This record gives sequence, C-alpha cells and structure tokens, in this order.
Amino acid sequence: METKQTYFPSLDNVKAASENLKGVSSITPLSKNFNLSKELEATILFKREDLQVVRSYKIRGAYNKMSSLSVAKKKRGIVCASAGNHAQGVALSCKLLQIKGTIYMPSPTPNQKINQVKMFGEDFIEVVIEGDTFDDAFNAAKIECDSTNKTFIHPFNDKKVIEGQATVGLEILNQTDKKIDYVFVAIGGGGLSSGLSSMFKCLSSKTKIIGVEPAGAPSMLTSIRNKKNTTLEKIDSFVDGAAVKRVGDLNFAICQQNLHDIITVPEGKICQTILDLYNKDAIVVEPAGALSIAALDFFADEIKGKNVVCIVSGSNNDITRTAEIKERALLYANLKHYFIVKFPQRAGALKEFVAEILGPNDDITHFEYTKKNNRTNGAAVVGLELKSSRDLQPLIHRMKESNFFGDYLNDKPDLLQVLV
Repeated sequence: METKQTYFPSLDNVKAASENLKGVSSITPLSKNFNLSKELEATILFKREDLQVVRSYKIRGAYNKMSSLSVAKKKRGIVCASAGNHAQGVALSCKLLQIKGTIYMPSPTPNQKINQVKMFGEDFIEVVIEGDTFDDAFNAAKIECDSTNKTFIHPFNDKKVIEGQATVGLEILNQTDKKIDYVFVAIGGGGLSSGLSSMFKCLSSKTKIIGVEPAGAPSMLTSIRNKKNTTLEKIDSFVDGAAVKRVGDLNFAICQQNLHDIITVPEGKICQTILDLYNKDAIVVEPAGALSIAALDFFADEIKGKNVVCIVSGSNNDITRTAEIKERALLYANLKHYFIVKFPQRAGALKEFVAEILGPNDDITHFEYTKKNNRTNGAAVVGLELKSSRDLQPLIHRMKESNFFGDYLNDKPDLLQVLV
C-alpha cells in the first residue's frame, strides 16, 4: 500500500511568495521587548505582524493564493470564510487584484473586524454573517462555492496560503544573525505554524517551535495526541482568531512533524497578557495576537538565557470587548468573585455586610438584589474584586460566620453565566 507523502512548502516556493508579496505586505519589525526580557532573563523578540496594513499576517497567504489564480477563475470570483483576519487579507487582495469576493463571517466576530473588511474590500466584496462559529461560516461558504463554481480561498488548508504565511519565518531568519532558540507561534487552523515551522526546519533546524492554542479550542493538540486530524465537538470562540473545531489536513501533517511542543493557555491568562501589553508597552493586540506571549510564563525556566521570538499575529481588537477582557483576567487571577449573599430582612443588614464582612480593600463591582417572599432572608448576586487572592478564604469565613453566605458562583460557570 502506497503511503501518502506529507507536503512541505519548499524554500524556492516561499522565496517566490516573498517576491510576489513585495509592495503588498510589509517586512514587519523584529524588535526586542525590554520588559519581558528583563522579567524572564532572556532575549524576547516580537515579530510585529500586528503592524501589517490589515493588522495581521493573513494578507500574506491570501494575496499569494489569489494572485496565482487563472484569469478565468479571477473573473468568476472568490468566496472565503473567516473570523476576521483572513477576511481582511482577502478583502484587500480583492481590491488590489480587482476580483469580486463574498466573505462569510460568524456572528461573534467583533464589529471592528467586520467594518475593517468592508473598508479594505470596498465595492469588490460582500460580507455575509452566518452561524455562531468559524466552522458554521465555512460550511455556508463551501455551499456557495459548490453552487456558483467560484474559487474558495481557504484560510489555512491550502499550499499557496501556507507558502505565503511561511514568508514570516523567512523574514525572521533574514532579520537577525543571532541564533534563535525558540519561536512561539499561535495556532488556529495551522497556516502560520505549518509554514513558519517548515522554514525553520529547513534553515534553522535546532530552533524549537512551540505551538500555542487557547485552552477552549485545542484542535491541533487533540489531533496530534490522537495521531489523526480530529474535529472537536465544542469550542470556546472567545479567541476568535484561533478558535477552530478542526485544523487543516495539510497543516496537521506538517505540524505533527515540525513542532517541538504544543501548549494550551487559559483564556483568562490571554486576557491578562492583552492588558499587560497595553499598560506596559502601549501595544494593542487581539486575543490570538497575545497567545504566543501568554505562553512564555509556562516556559520561564526553559527559556532563561535564550533568544526567543514571539509572533504577534494580529491587533484587530474591538474596544467594546475591554470589559470582558478585564473580567476574564480578574477571574483567572482569582481576584474577581461572585456570590449569592443571603441578606437578613431587617434594617441595617447591607450596612453590616459592607462594614463588617467586607475587607478594607474589597470592592463591590456587581450587585443585583431581588426581595423574595421569604421573611427571613433575601438573596442578592454580588460581585467582589479583591486586592489579593489570599483575601478570599477569610472573606468566605466571615460571610458564613454571620450567616450571609448563600453560594459561591465562580465554581459554577453555567449558573454564573445565567445570573450575571
């Protein structure tokens, strides 16, 4: 029985893609981050793909693929599905190449990304909102392709797309003479990780490539553990640029051989990284763009004294998500807590709770009270922000001792989602 050989992007094809992208994509900076370098006692370099004109590396693969189409295929038009960044790359490519395109996007996509897609594509594109996840939008886009004979521009499972994304790796190796010990790269469908890792395997084989996925969508890690490409039944779509139920078949085969390790990072940790980058470095990143940096703490001992590159893959963040990002970061840090508090039905109960139960640094951030028919107690959902995670157990002890404690909701995410 003949064994199917894994496709790897060749150096010649990636160099050709790099030439093809001249004047379209930027050669983005490879810059040292002084805060993290000092904190981790390593040389931490950021590959700033967030500074591309479409604010992500996706223009590379989209344009490389679309420019390779025949005249007939360009005339018929294209269709794609995307949670945002691929859509922007496709939209700009449509305008530059004067190709008509239909772009399917899932409903949770931030408005900022939808508006950017329309801005880049102008009259050459139409945006269709479909489904709750990337996979829903993908399926709808494929149906249109089948019925209209248009070309589908896959966000990751395509040789020309992979070769376009691989130019990120080629650029990094051309931008420094120093030995690169580690590269941390976000994984969504696997286009960037498969292309970049192939260039390092070819030109810097001792560099360890670490793939990073959100904990709520570990599609590549699951597939590699199962030794076959595996579709997840359910994912958390918060990290919208890296949340897919199934990675590409081409991408899986490459990453299975090229990646040194894969790590999943909790969404709350990603959110804290977004806030830290903004507050300390004035860098704005989207959740997927923070993934590679959020993984560094988990490798702190291993990377000490090493040269490390993090791919900052995108900065298309919607400012309306800031409250949710802060909330998730506080929950992850064990500083935000929700309770059902049973207030005795008597005057002064709330004053007693604030003055005697809460600590001097505790802050009420949420309070929703509904008086029931119970003559003894009235329940309220109360959100508290603490200065230190060590304050939690003493707080719970005081609540129980004075009969204010009803329930702790952080351990009941489904109930918390309904009540808050």
